[in-house]
Amino acid sequence: MNLGDFDLWMKAELNAVESALLAWVPQEAPAGLGQAMRYGVLDGGKRLRPLLVLASNQAVAGLREAALRAACAVELIHAYSLIHDDMPCMDNDILRRGKPTVHVQFGEAQAMLAGDAMQALAFEVLTPDCGVPPALQARLCSLLARSAGYAGMAGGQAIDLASIGMPLDERSLRNMHQRKTGALLRSSVLMGAACGNPTPRAWTALEAYGEALGLAFQIVDDILDTTQASATLGKTAGKDFDDNKPTYVTVLGLDAARRRADDLRDQAQAALARSGLTDAAWLSVLADKVVDRDS
Repeated sequence: MNLGDFDLWMKAELNAVESALLAWVPQEAPAGLGQAMRYGVLDGGKRLRPLLVLASNQAVAGLREAALRAACAVELIHAYSLIHDDMPCMDNDILRRGKPTVHVQFGEAQAMLAGDAMQALAFEVLTPDCGVPPALQARLCSLLARSAGYAGMAGGQAIDLASIGMPLDERSLRNMHQRKTGALLRSSVLMGAACGNPTPRAWTALEAYGEALGLAFQIVDDILDTTQASATLGKTAGKDFDDNKPTYVTVLGLDAARRRADDLRDQAQAALARSGLTDAAWLSVLADKVVDRDS
C-alpha cells in the first residue's frame, strides 16, 4: 500500500466532490438562500463521508455516477446538520470549519432555511432523470433517509440535548453516538457499496467496518475537544465540557477513551480483512486517518 497513491486518489476525489457541489448547490436560490447554502457546504470540512462513499464504491467496482451523487448527498446532509446543530436553540456555537457559523453570518432564519433546503437537495441529487437506475436511486434514498432521521442522526441529537447535565453510562453514550454521528458514517460506506454488487459476505463486513469507524470517529472527536485548541479544530474547543455534556472522555477518562478508539480501529480493519474484497486499501487508510487525526 502506497500512501502517496492514496494522497493522489484523495486529492482527485475531493476535487470531484467539490466540483459537483459547486455545480449542484444553486447560487441563484431566492433571496440570498443560495449564498447561505454554499457558505455552509463549500470550501471546508474533511469530506470524510464522501471519501468513504467513493472508497467503498471503488472496493466493489460500482457505478461511478451513482457514487459521486451519493457522496455529495451525504455531505449535504452532514452540512445541513451542522448548520442546525450550531444554532442557538441547539448547541449555540459561533465557529465552524474555521469561520463564523451560518446563523452568525446570515441570521438564524436564513440558516434554518439553508439547512432545510440542503436536506431536500440531497435527495434531489440522488434522483437524476438519467444515469442512475431507478432501483438504485430508491436504495440510496432509503439508506440516507434512515441514517439521517429519528433512528439515526436526528434521534441521536435529540438524546444529546436531553442528556445535558445527566450522568450516562457507556452503553447509553454509545447508543447516542451510534445514532448522532455513527449512523451517517456507516451509511456512507453502505451507499458506496450499494452502487455495486457486493457479495453478502462483503456487505456484512462493510456494515461492521462502518459501525466501528463511526463510533471511533466520535470518540476521537470527544478526545480532540478536550486536548486541542479551537484554532486547530476549526470549531470551539471544550464546548461539550462547558455545556456539561457527557462524552467518552468524561465517562471513561482520556486514556481509556484512546484505547477504545484504537480497539474500534482494529475492529474496522478486521472487518475489511474478512470482506473478501481485493480493492479495499483506501478504506483501510481512512480508518487509520480517522483515529490518528489531530483535528
